[in-house]
Amino acid sequence: MRDVYRGLAMATAVAAVVAALVMVLPSEPDEVAAGPVTAPPAAPPSSGSARSSEPSSEPSPEPSAGPSQEPSSGPSDPPASAAPAQQPTPSPSGSLAPGYTAMEALHADPRVPKLSRGVKRIPLRSPGKRFVKDARTGLAVPRLSGPWKPHGAAPFTTKQVLPRTRGADVRGMFVTCPLPILAQKSPRDTALLAARWTLNHHPDGSRITWLASQPVKRGWMLVYRVTYGKHTSRAAVVIMDGGMSKPGLAFVTVPDSRRKQWRDIGRVASGVRVLG
Repeated sequence: MRDVYRGLAMATAVAAVVAALVMVLPSEPDEVAAGPVTAPPAAPPSSGSARSSEPSSEPSPEPSAGPSQEPSSGPSDPPASAAPAQQPTPSPSGSLAPGYTAMEALHADPRVPKLSRGVKRIPLRSPGKRFVKDARTGLAVPRLSGPWKPHGAAPFTTKQVLPRTRGADVRGMFVTCPLPILAQKSPRDTALLAARWTLNHHPDGSRITWLASQPVKRGWMLVYRVTYGKHTSRAAVVIMDGGMSKPGLAFVTVPDSRRKQWRDIGRVASGVRVLG
């Protein structure tokens, strides 16, 4: 009997301990973990050295020094993308800077002055009876007499040249080809762009001075002087619609070492015509 009473006492003690634990602990020990997970509160903006670990979704105008970015200094700060982008300055070369039209690039080129109304016309001479036919441009141009002579045309479609002068770096040439630049609504503007393009065939640092400007049948003609260092060339471009997909270009340039052939500039300017 003594053992029975001892067992009952131990059972009673265990039951009391269990009851006490039930009163202290929650009925479901996992209910906190099973509850909804909320995002941690956002860190307040700081002007110190703290950095955000999340990369910004806005494109940055300049490369970042690391994978993280400085947080905004306040809600009134505009985003980086709102800052106006600075347009690049058009280059004096024949290429276009992004965001500029061909005419804007022309007007920004210090090598090419504005074509004023004071530039006069020239009397157009008789072109002669001999012509070179250019089927790609739909044009016929004067065949110039000696010392001019035909020459391998590439990269043009026709080409006539003057003999090289000893000690001179520039050679006289007369060429035709389809218009190598974008045609404009005005033939005059197209001729201006073509004259600027011809500076690629003169020495570096060349500058234009306008001598004549006037319309021709189905196009425009410009005569100008090109100055480079202590030397000059006389040159002319004629833009004419020969009925092809692009207008045709006739371009002649003669250096001062061949001054006698400057008279041929007028023959070229007046002699370009449409085939047919």
